[in-house]
Amino acid sequence: MTSRSAEAQRLRDLARLRRVRDRIDREYARPLDVEALARGVAMSAGHLSREFRLAYGESPYSYLMTRRIERAMALLRRGDLSVTEVCFAVGCASLGTFSTRFTELVGVPPSTYRRIASGEMAGVPPCVAKQVTRPVRNREAQARRRG
Repeated sequence: MTSRSAEAQRLRDLARLRRVRDRIDREYARPLDVEALARGVAMSAGHLSREFRLAYGESPYSYLMTRRIERAMALLRRGDLSVTEVCFAVGCASLGTFSTRFTELVGVPPSTYRRIASGEMAGVPPCVAKQVTRPVRNREAQARRRG
């Protein structure tokens, strides 16, 4: 393969990865798995996972969970839904997995976040609140390095 055709293939792969990321951003609340995402862009699940991690620094599943947690944070700040309702509204099927991942990314359990954030963010425009409270991806990896 020539360098020109290799570069063209790399750009095509990046475009497919972007389509996967855009689909996750759009459909985060729907049941998504790596196999279905890979089929949608004509890649194998293993290849998609490897290339996605290289391009974006995390696996497709981790990216999906981060999107779900970001949306859950917004719903919890509103304060009108229970943690269980929020869990299912963002596409998680297990309250335990949702709570564990939420705590890893945000630093506090969803119930604590709901109690604190609903008061702290009162009167703050949603677009600002979203930016200020955005979860730090891979926080658990950073904590392990320090410890």
